[in-house]
Amino acid sequence: MTLEKLFGLKGRTALVTGSSRGIGAAIAEGLAAAGAEVILHSTADAGTTAVRTRIEAAGGIAHELACDLSTPEAGRKLIEQAEAHAPLDILVINASAQINATLADLRARDLSFQLAVNLGSTVDMLQTVLPLMAARGWGRVVSIGSVNQLRPKSVVTAYAATKAAQHNLIQSQARDYANKNVLLNTLAPGLIDTDRNAHRRDSDPDGWALYTQNLNWMGRAGLPEEMVGAAILLSSEACSFMTGESIFMTGGY
Repeated sequence: MTLEKLFGLKGRTALVTGSSRGIGAAIAEGLAAAGAEVILHSTADAGTTAVRTRIEAAGGIAHELACDLSTPEAGRKLIEQAEAHAPLDILVINASAQINATLADLRARDLSFQLAVNLGSTVDMLQTVLPLMAARGWGRVVSIGSVNQLRPKSVVTAYAATKAAQHNLIQSQARDYANKNVLLNTLAPGLIDTDRNAHRRDSDPDGWALYTQNLNWMGRAGLPEEMVGAAILLSSEACSFMTGESIFMTGGY
């Protein structure tokens, strides 16, 4: 089998949630470069225009959708809007909410928000898209998890718990849909240098350097583009005998 047949995504359509920046944007551009038609998503209208422009400038095809995944049934509505463009072959669940707090300091509204975005919208999207993929006989779901799903830190108590629950959901549905050629896996990054960490990095460069030097075996934060190869693997024919698993991209931990 050629590399193109293994990893190429020509003729496939992918929805990448939270693809206006960071890991989501990098994965969206990577899937487009591999040949997929990509549907971008952000909370705000025109939030992914810069990413769409880069994809199109490189010869790819991209569309934009806006949807607030914290609202009821937003995940279902997003899938329906994406399916109106083209039948979805690939769903990358990347959008997430992270509000740092220990259990003692966790506010009810912050817990509810993270549950809605990280878990509730995932349930909505999977309920809607999995039967469609199964009926078509091919599908890939890539959930962007976190090292915290396995090794939680107290400062991200709620976020870590939602990521663990999200992977649990991926595993249960992987079992149910495996014989339909619909495969679900989790890509779990460690610390990645994205906008989410920009304030901490820029406000205390020395502290950031010290933290990252001691965080993992490589002594640095990862880059969004370093997640792309694994995302393409999990979105392609190359993972045809892999489902319900996690790939940890942590720099050694």
